[in-house]
Amino acid sequence: MEGIMRRSRRLWGPTVVMTSLALALTACGGGSGSSTGSGEADPDGTVSVYGTEPQNALVPTNINDLGGTKAVQPMFATLVGFKGADAKPFNLMADSITTTDSKVYDIKIKQGWKFHDGTEVKAHNFIDAWNYGAYAPNGQLNTDFFSNIQGYKDVHPEDENAKPATDKMSGLVAKGDYEFQVTLNAPFSVFDIKVGYQAFAPLPDSFFKDPKAFEQHPIGNGPLKFVSRTPNQDIKLTRFDDYKGDDKVKFKNLDIKIYSSQETAYQDLLSGRLDFMEALPPSAVAGGKYKNDLGDRLVTGHLLGISTINIPYYVPGYNNLELRKAISMAIDRAQITKTVMNDTYVPADGYISQGIQGARAGVCQFCKFDPAAAKEAFQKSGFKGKLTIASNADGGRKEPLVAACNSIKNTLGVECDFVPATDFGQWRSIVTGHKLTGMGRSDWSADYPSIEDFLNPLYKTGGSSNDSTYSNPQVDALLVQADSTADKDAAVKLYQQAEDLIAKDLPTIPVWDEKGVAAKSKNLKAAALDFRRMPDYPAIEVLKK
Repeated sequence: MEGIMRRSRRLWGPTVVMTSLALALTACGGGSGSSTGSGEADPDGTVSVYGTEPQNALVPTNINDLGGTKAVQPMFATLVGFKGADAKPFNLMADSITTTDSKVYDIKIKQGWKFHDGTEVKAHNFIDAWNYGAYAPNGQLNTDFFSNIQGYKDVHPEDENAKPATDKMSGLVAKGDYEFQVTLNAPFSVFDIKVGYQAFAPLPDSFFKDPKAFEQHPIGNGPLKFVSRTPNQDIKLTRFDDYKGDDKVKFKNLDIKIYSSQETAYQDLLSGRLDFMEALPPSAVAGGKYKNDLGDRLVTGHLLGISTINIPYYVPGYNNLELRKAISMAIDRAQITKTVMNDTYVPADGYISQGIQGARAGVCQFCKFDPAAAKEAFQKSGFKGKLTIASNADGGRKEPLVAACNSIKNTLGVECDFVPATDFGQWRSIVTGHKLTGMGRSDWSADYPSIEDFLNPLYKTGGSSNDSTYSNPQVDALLVQADSTADKDAAVKLYQQAEDLIAKDLPTIPVWDEKGVAAKSKNLKAAALDFRRMPDYPAIEVLKK
């Protein structure tokens, strides 16, 4: 998820988030500290959380930034959920997901679940939503998540100018009101957790009658329902009392407050005008000031995410491996994470978040700070001109990237400037529109716990979050082979081989992994951070006044 990127993402998250939010992990890799205080909980209380302006309308197939994911994720219940603390998957709307060959999956859904408009959630609501997300003319950001379903190419031809043969994938077949069958192009062992990502949420019949009306007032099937959205101000949700899931919330109203400045939000948190922030501003992090500010209101968690600097191949002069190596080896990650980020991040040396099954240390051999080798590679590159790193400047994104630029400048003797975008939504539009004029921040949060989620969306040719426009046929072939390997451990080894090749090409430069430091206000009795770098909504409790 682009979120931070979400999918960032991915973002984180965007997703997005979130994001990014795409994510994978082993149960033992997680662990999240929730912060709990004494006093009685108020089940009818209101919770306010820090937010950024979503890139798009709140439709699950078209949101992958963290700002949008914060609203979409609690508004929709997918087949599979993930426990906030360790991302352990559990059946949410699915009654069962079974397969004998990892290619054909039989999915039974729980009966009696309702959308927020009172209509029942049925198998066709999943099928229709997935077909809508995959159909090329609908232009959905998360369309690529459906690409391993049989018939995807018929609804989404590889040639952008070609007309789709149909608007329904042959691999989706209803077997009754509460059962459907999914046939994939090839075996794919991760599918039964991939469907926990928000792009796979069901949509009510009313959506297909009038998508534009739905965008104004989204209708989900999750623990919280939509009340209102005021651009650049707030998104308001309220509890859906007919919700049957195991991830119910213990409060009444959610107010996602949109801030352009993380510093302002933090001051609001300290004074009790804001209840939860999933990350802290640079001024609070500097010198560890936040520890004194917050005391027992500090919330820590284990995040499945990674921060990289994206070097787009389409920018003149940047399609140059020696330049990529030089930039990477010129960044003093250890120094920046220690001084600028005050140990709230750790240096990254691979493309997979620690805590995901298959993550290994030291995969990126050019991620060590090596001024002599960096200078030599820069000389070889023949690069002329100046370097830039762009990002949204809010959310504490600016300071570490300015430090990275200074490290590059001091090591290589080349001009390097930080270029701010006005806000996160505008930033994501520059990135997804391939309008960068230099390097760009690229953060990713797992959408579901799997190594696959850190590779396919980001590094496959044409992947949904392949912001650098990277393309390597060998990597593509390994990813296809890994995807279609039914044995999970054998698949992980193939994904690792793909990561090794990516690390040699450096389409993006891994810089740091976030530890997960959040904060709650004095109004909350309990709060926790989930692995997507989001509030873990089911864990939040409001103190009775």
